[in-house]
Amino acid sequence: MVGIGWILAIILGAVAGWLAGKIMHSTHGLLMDIVLGVVGAIIGNFVLMAIFGATMGGILGQLIVAIVGACLLIAIGRAFTGRGHPRAL
Repeated sequence: MVGIGWILAIILGAVAGWLAGKIMHSTHGLLMDIVLGVVGAIIGNFVLMAIFGATMGGILGQLIVAIVGACLLIAIGRAFTGRGHPRAL
């Protein structure tokens, strides 16, 4: 997370992971929410830098990037495990 401290990054990661879990209808514990949010922010910032050459600034911008990245991680996890897909009867 660009330009913010570690403690604020963990807090934003926790909020982003929790919101991503609510958006994606996923249930994880607080620790996994923090991990998803922080890793999601890292992935989101990497993707933005690779595509646009810049990332979103400020706390709100980093929160949005972290939520999108965490949702992406949840979707990738579901694709590998097969969870969340309707099964044929």
